[in-house]
Amino acid sequence: MLFRLFRRDPRADTISALYGAIVAQARNESFYRGFGVPDTVEGRFDMIVLHLALFCRRLARESGPVHSLAQDVFDLFCRDMDHNLREMGVSDVGVPKRMRAFAEAFYGRVEAYDRAFAAAGDELAAALGRNVLGEAHPSARARRLADYARAAAQRLDSSDTAALGRGELVFPDPDTISAPAERPSR
Repeated sequence: MLFRLFRRDPRADTISALYGAIVAQARNESFYRGFGVPDTVEGRFDMIVLHLALFCRRLARESGPVHSLAQDVFDLFCRDMDHNLREMGVSDVGVPKRMRAFAEAFYGRVEAYDRAFAAAGDELAAALGRNVLGEAHPSARARRLADYARAAAQRLDSSDTAALGRGELVFPDPDTISAPAERPSR
């Protein structure tokens, strides 16, 4: 019984690898230079949320142990955010309030992105423009980010479930997504 307390979760390496891939992609400097994502704490948070949302969206259609990886990776995201807040000097009293705000932001964005993926037109660009770029109307930068998100979703949708279960997660290179021509907002 006591040894179970110290037993390491056999999926810990997989969960860590998946979350690491999400964070590494979210930190890709191309988003901050070429896509106009603000290189701020909020901008980096929004990029992690976008990639985590895309990952969770992919695993939502799975069943069995792979399906639960989405929750496990989300839990690691929450622990990471908690740790980062504490390192930034947020008080023990302030951390729960900020964590609640992070959770609300995450779930709100997931819902907005899911609706936008299902809709036609500029809905995804509008959602990303609003949430990531702080724009009232979708710009060429928001449309490029939406094109990237669609390419990432497509790449994840074609990912082998077993590979995901082994912690292998690959996103497209954002530099391969060209900027669309500026078109008027609707």
